[in-house]
Amino acid sequence: MDSHFAYVRVSCLGLLGLGSIVSATMFTMSGLITPAASAQVTIGGPFALTAPDGTTVTDMTYRGKWLLVFFGYTFCPDLCPTTLSEFAGALDKLGPEAAKVQPLFITVDPERDTPEVMGEYTEAFDSRIVGLTGSPQQIAAVAQAYGAYGATHKAEAGDEDYLVDHSTYLYIMDPRGRFQRGLDFDTSSDRIADALRELMAQSDG
Repeated sequence: MDSHFAYVRVSCLGLLGLGSIVSATMFTMSGLITPAASAQVTIGGPFALTAPDGTTVTDMTYRGKWLLVFFGYTFCPDLCPTTLSEFAGALDKLGPEAAKVQPLFITVDPERDTPEVMGEYTEAFDSRIVGLTGSPQQIAAVAQAYGAYGATHKAEAGDEDYLVDHSTYLYIMDPRGRFQRGLDFDTSSDRIADALRELMAQSDG
Protein backbone atom coordinates (compact mmCIF):
# COMPACT_ATOMS: atom_id res chain seq x y z
CA MET A 1 0.00 0.00 0.00
CA ASP A 2 1.31 3.43 -0.91
CA SER A 3 2.28 5.28 2.24
CA HIS A 4 0.64 8.52 1.08
CA PHE A 5 -2.79 6.87 1.01
CA ALA A 6 -2.45 4.48 3.93
CA TYR A 7 -4.12 6.75 6.46
CA VAL A 8 -6.86 7.68 4.02
CA ARG A 9 -7.79 4.04 3.55
CA VAL A 10 -7.79 3.55 7.31
CA SER A 11 -9.97 6.62 7.69
CA CYS A 12 -12.45 5.26 5.17
CA LEU A 13 -12.50 1.81 6.74
CA GLY A 14 -12.95 3.43 10.11
CA LEU A 15 -15.93 5.34 8.74
CA LEU A 16 -17.52 2.16 7.38
CA GLY A 17 -16.80 0.40 10.64
CA LEU A 18 -18.87 2.69 12.82
CA GLY A 19 -21.56 0.04 12.70
CA SER A 20 -24.88 1.03 14.19
CA ILE A 21 -23.89 4.71 14.35
CA VAL A 22 -23.45 5.18 10.60
CA SER A 23 -23.69 2.14 8.37
CA ALA A 24 -27.24 1.23 9.38
CA THR A 25 -28.46 4.63 8.26
CA MET A 26 -25.93 5.79 5.68
CA PHE A 27 -26.29 3.03 3.09
CA THR A 28 -29.71 2.14 1.74
CA MET A 29 -30.98 -0.53 -0.62
CA SER A 30 -31.21 2.09 -3.36
CA GLY A 31 -27.49 2.80 -3.12
CA LEU A 32 -28.06 6.40 -2.09
CA ILE A 33 -26.45 8.39 0.68
CA THR A 34 -28.46 11.40 1.79
CA PRO A 35 -27.66 14.35 4.06
CA ALA A 36 -30.17 13.17 6.66
CA ALA A 37 -28.64 9.73 6.72
CA SER A 38 -25.12 11.09 7.05
CA ALA A 39 -25.78 13.73 9.69
CA GLN A 40 -23.01 12.29 11.84
CA VAL A 41 -20.51 12.30 8.99
CA THR A 42 -19.01 15.34 7.25
CA ILE A 43 -18.44 14.78 3.54
CA GLY A 44 -16.49 17.30 1.46
CA GLY A 45 -14.56 20.38 2.44
CA PRO A 46 -11.82 22.77 1.30
CA PHE A 47 -9.27 21.54 -1.25
CA ALA A 48 -6.54 22.89 -3.50
CA LEU A 49 -5.73 20.88 -6.62
CA THR A 50 -4.30 21.31 -10.12
CA ALA A 51 -6.43 21.61 -13.24
CA PRO A 52 -5.34 20.29 -16.67
CA ASP A 53 -4.08 23.73 -17.69
CA GLY A 54 -1.74 23.79 -14.70
CA THR A 55 -3.69 26.34 -12.68
CA THR A 56 -4.57 25.81 -9.05
CA VAL A 57 -8.26 25.41 -8.32
CA THR A 58 -10.02 25.16 -4.98
CA ASP A 59 -13.47 24.22 -3.78
CA MET A 60 -14.33 27.93 -4.01
CA THR A 61 -13.54 27.90 -7.74
CA TYR A 62 -16.72 25.87 -8.28
CA ARG A 63 -19.07 27.68 -5.91
CA GLY A 64 -22.40 28.27 -7.61
CA LYS A 65 -22.21 24.93 -9.46
CA TRP A 66 -23.62 21.55 -8.60
CA LEU A 67 -20.60 19.25 -8.33
CA LEU A 68 -20.56 15.64 -9.43
CA VAL A 69 -17.38 14.23 -7.86
CA PHE A 70 -15.70 10.89 -8.50
CA PHE A 71 -12.31 9.57 -7.38
CA GLY A 72 -10.37 7.30 -9.73
CA TYR A 73 -7.36 7.19 -12.05
CA THR A 74 -6.61 7.17 -15.76
CA PHE A 75 -5.03 3.70 -15.83
CA CYS A 76 -8.22 2.20 -14.37
CA PRO A 77 -9.17 -0.75 -16.60
CA ASP A 78 -12.96 -0.49 -16.55
CA LEU A 79 -14.73 1.17 -13.61
CA CYS A 80 -13.48 4.72 -14.22
CA PRO A 81 -14.05 4.86 -17.98
CA THR A 82 -17.52 3.41 -17.50
CA THR A 83 -18.35 5.98 -14.80
CA LEU A 84 -17.08 8.92 -16.86
CA SER A 85 -19.11 7.70 -19.83
CA GLU A 86 -22.19 7.82 -17.60
CA PHE A 87 -21.20 11.33 -16.47
CA ALA A 88 -21.08 12.42 -20.11
CA GLY A 89 -24.41 10.78 -20.82
CA ALA A 90 -26.00 12.50 -17.82
CA LEU A 91 -24.79 15.90 -19.03
CA ASP A 92 -26.33 15.25 -22.44
CA LYS A 93 -29.64 14.22 -20.86
CA LEU A 94 -29.72 17.35 -18.69
CA GLY A 95 -29.67 19.57 -21.76
CA PRO A 96 -29.44 23.28 -20.87
CA GLU A 97 -29.47 22.41 -17.16
CA ALA A 98 -26.03 20.82 -17.60
CA ALA A 99 -24.60 24.35 -17.43
CA LYS A 100 -25.37 24.29 -13.70
CA VAL A 101 -23.26 21.16 -13.16
CA GLN A 102 -19.50 20.69 -12.92
CA PRO A 103 -18.29 17.07 -12.99
CA LEU A 104 -14.91 16.56 -11.28
CA PHE A 105 -12.72 13.50 -11.74
CA ILE A 106 -10.11 13.52 -8.97
CA THR A 107 -7.16 11.16 -9.33
CA VAL A 108 -5.97 8.82 -6.61
CA ASP A 109 -2.82 8.15 -8.65
CA PRO A 110 -0.98 11.51 -8.77
CA GLU A 111 2.31 9.75 -9.56
CA ARG A 112 1.15 8.97 -13.10
CA ASP A 113 -1.80 11.31 -13.53
CA THR A 114 -0.20 14.63 -14.39
CA PRO A 115 -2.39 17.62 -15.32
CA GLU A 116 -1.77 16.94 -19.02
CA VAL A 117 -2.68 13.26 -18.68
CA MET A 118 -5.85 14.12 -16.77
CA GLY A 119 -6.87 16.70 -19.37
CA GLU A 120 -6.42 14.33 -22.30
CA TYR A 121 -8.26 11.57 -20.48
CA THR A 122 -11.36 13.52 -19.50
CA GLU A 123 -11.50 15.24 -22.90
CA ALA A 124 -12.00 11.83 -24.48
CA PHE A 125 -15.30 11.48 -22.61
CA ASP A 126 -16.63 15.04 -22.44
CA SER A 127 -14.88 18.40 -22.44
CA ARG A 128 -17.12 19.51 -19.57
CA ILE A 129 -15.57 16.98 -17.19
CA VAL A 130 -12.58 18.44 -15.34
CA GLY A 131 -9.78 16.13 -14.22
CA LEU A 132 -7.93 17.25 -11.10
CA THR A 133 -4.60 16.13 -9.70
CA GLY A 134 -2.07 17.43 -7.20
CA SER A 135 0.70 16.39 -4.85
CA PRO A 136 0.24 13.13 -2.93
CA GLN A 137 -0.42 15.21 0.16
CA GLN A 138 -3.11 17.28 -1.59
CA ILE A 139 -4.79 14.17 -2.97
CA ALA A 140 -4.69 12.49 0.43
CA ALA A 141 -6.29 15.56 2.01
CA VAL A 142 -9.21 15.79 -0.43
CA ALA A 143 -9.74 12.03 -0.31
CA GLN A 144 -9.91 12.15 3.47
CA ALA A 145 -12.38 15.05 3.31
CA TYR A 146 -14.70 12.96 1.14
CA GLY A 147 -14.13 9.68 2.98
CA ALA A 148 -12.57 8.30 -0.23
CA TYR A 149 -9.42 6.22 -0.53
CA GLY A 150 -6.77 4.99 -2.93
CA ALA A 151 -4.32 2.14 -2.30
CA THR A 152 -1.63 1.22 -4.84
CA HIS A 153 -0.38 -2.31 -5.40
CA LYS A 154 3.12 -2.44 -6.86
CA ALA A 155 5.09 -5.64 -7.35
CA GLU A 156 8.31 -3.74 -6.68
CA ALA A 157 9.57 -0.20 -6.19
CA GLY A 158 9.48 1.86 -9.37
CA ASP A 159 6.96 -0.45 -11.03
CA GLU A 160 4.97 1.61 -13.57
CA ASP A 161 2.41 -1.12 -14.25
CA TYR A 162 0.17 -1.26 -11.21
CA LEU A 163 -3.45 -1.01 -10.17
CA VAL A 164 -5.02 1.22 -7.54
CA ASP A 165 -7.87 0.13 -5.30
CA HIS A 166 -10.16 3.11 -4.82
CA SER A 167 -13.55 4.13 -3.52
CA THR A 168 -16.46 3.98 -5.94
CA TYR A 169 -19.12 6.45 -4.80
CA LEU A 170 -20.29 9.44 -6.80
CA TYR A 171 -20.78 12.53 -4.66
CA ILE A 172 -23.29 15.27 -5.47
CA MET A 173 -22.45 18.60 -3.81
CA ASP A 174 -24.75 21.61 -3.95
CA PRO A 175 -23.73 25.11 -5.17
CA ARG A 176 -22.70 26.02 -1.61
CA GLY A 177 -20.35 23.04 -1.35
CA ARG A 178 -22.61 20.93 0.86
CA PHE A 179 -23.01 17.19 0.36
CA GLN A 180 -26.46 16.30 -0.97
CA ARG A 181 -26.43 12.74 -2.24
CA GLY A 182 -24.17 9.79 -2.95
CA LEU A 183 -24.68 7.31 -5.77
CA ASP A 184 -23.21 3.91 -6.54
CA PHE A 185 -20.52 3.79 -9.23
CA ASP A 186 -22.79 1.76 -11.53
CA THR A 187 -25.58 4.35 -11.49
CA SER A 188 -26.82 4.94 -15.03
CA SER A 189 -26.69 8.29 -16.78
CA ASP A 190 -30.49 8.45 -16.61
CA ARG A 191 -30.50 8.07 -12.82
CA ILE A 192 -27.65 10.57 -12.40
CA ALA A 193 -29.54 13.13 -14.47
CA ASP A 194 -32.78 12.43 -12.60
CA ALA A 195 -31.04 12.85 -9.21
CA LEU A 196 -29.56 16.17 -10.28
CA ARG A 197 -32.89 17.44 -11.66
CA GLU A 198 -34.64 16.47 -8.43
CA LEU A 199 -32.08 18.24 -6.28
CA MET A 200 -32.07 21.33 -8.49
CA ALA A 201 -35.86 21.51 -8.33
CA GLN A 202 -35.83 21.23 -4.54
CA SER A 203 -33.20 23.96 -4.36
CA ASP A 204 -35.23 26.28 -6.60
CA GLY A 205 -38.45 25.57 -4.73
